[in-house]
Amino acid sequence: MTERPFEEDLPLPESGVADGPGAAAPPAEPAESAVHRLTDQLAEANDRYLRLAADFDNFRRRAAKERIELADKAQAAFVIRLLDVLDDLDRLVATDPASPVATLRQAVEMVDRKLRKELEQAGLERLDPAGQKFDPAVAEAVSVVAPPAADQDHTVSATFQVGYRFKSALVRPARVQVYSSEGHA
Repeated sequence: MTERPFEEDLPLPESGVADGPGAAAPPAEPAESAVHRLTDQLAEANDRYLRLAADFDNFRRRAAKERIELADKAQAAFVIRLLDVLDDLDRLVATDPASPVATLRQAVEMVDRKLRKELEQAGLERLDPAGQKFDPAVAEAVSVVAPPAADQDHTVSATFQVGYRFKSALVRPARVQVYSSEGHA
């Protein structure tokens, strides 16, 4: 079997163009005009590139500004929801100091419930892991004590400070005491 050379390996005719049916030489362009044409094309492409880069930069700035404005509007909406709580606190501060303690306590509890409700609706979740297995992802062990029973090992015995999660992101871990037979959480 004889090997045939690749077309690239075949020598070209003297004209620089392959012979064959329909193979006509393209019209030759003078060198100066080719350089001028290519320079114009390069300038046009460069101009398009610069305009596109400027458009993208403007888009990026506009999007960042819109993001900030949207965040500001969301914060304003949340503040508006808290204004009722502030009004209640103002009324509570303005009450007669001679009011019975039970009445003042009841008013404070009502304001507390209203504030917690607004915060929960905004996405805040209270974390009190007392009685649950210790989870270092949501709680920080600040002390350990020996467990009263073996099945309570690595269980949270007390919560010193509750933790909070905001829209699934931990804002503050709960500070807890943990039962541990090993002396560490």
